[in-house]
Amino acid sequence: MKKSVKTILITGTSTGIGREIALKLAKEGHKVFAGVRRKIDKNELESLNPNIKGVYLDITNPSSIDKAFWFVIKNTEKIDVLINNAGIAVAGPVEILPVKKIKEQFDVNVFGALNVTQKFFPLLKNGLIINMSSLAATGLFPYIAPYCASKRALDILFNNLMLENKDNIKVVSVKPAVIKTPIWDKSIKKARENFDLASDISKKKYEKELSYMITHSEKNNHRGLDPYFVVNTVEKIINSKNPKPSYNVGFASSCADFVSKLPQTIINLIVKLKLKKIK
Repeated sequence: MKKSVKTILITGTSTGIGREIALKLAKEGHKVFAGVRRKIDKNELESLNPNIKGVYLDITNPSSIDKAFWFVIKNTEKIDVLINNAGIAVAGPVEILPVKKIKEQFDVNVFGALNVTQKFFPLLKNGLIINMSSLAATGLFPYIAPYCASKRALDILFNNLMLENKDNIKVVSVKPAVIKTPIWDKSIKKARENFDLASDISKKKYEKELSYMITHSEKNNHRGLDPYFVVNTVEKIINSKNPKPSYNVGFASSCADFVSKLPQTIINLIVKLKLKKIK
C-alpha cells in the first residue's frame, strides 16, 4: 500500500535529531518545512533535498513565529504533522541556578513549543503533533532539574491539549534515551556559564558535581544512541493510524519510565545512592 505524502513542519532542524528527521522524511517523499535560525542552515538543507523548504523560525520570538506562519500558509493549505523538536538543556544545582536561566529553559522547551502550536493550530485540523520530550521527563536526574521539569511540563500541557481540542488533533510524546547530538556540548557551555555566576562558596560546594556533569556530558557525545532510532520512531508514528500517546526510545528510557512509577521514597533512595558515586 502506497504511503500518503504529508506536509510536515519541524522546529530546530539545524543540527541533531531535528536535522535527521527532516532529511529522512523528505527522502520518503514528504513535504518538509524545516525551522532554522540561520541562512546557512536553510541553504544547506534545501540543497540536500528538494522536498525541504527552510523556514526562519525562532520559537522564542513571536514576530518570528508570525512570519513563519505566513510563509508556510503561502505554500500550503494545511499541515498534517507538527514536530516540536527545538530545545535546550540548562544544567546545574537548583540551589545556585539563576531563576533567569530556569525561565530561559521553559521559554524554549515549553512556551516556545506552545507558541508555535497555538499559531499553527488552524492548519492542523485532523493532524498530528509530535513533541520531542525525553527520558528526563521522569524527573530522575539531579543537576538537570530545569530540563527535567520542562519536559514534564511539556508532556502535561500537550496531553491536556489532546484531551481538550475539538479538531481531532492527536498528540504524541517521544521520549528518547541519551542521543548523540550537539545538545551535550551546548549544555556543557551553559553549565560553565551558570557556575561562573555563583559565589565562591557555592562553587567550592559543587565543584565535584560540575566536573561530573561535564565529564558525563562529554561521554554522551560518544556513547549515546544514534539519532536513527528516534527518526525511525517518528516515521513509525507518522505512518500509524492510531499512534500511542507516548513512545520510549532506547532501553534506558524504558528503565527510567519503570523506575518513575515506584514510590517516591524508593526513587529518592536509588538516586541518592547514585549520587554518592560522584567523585
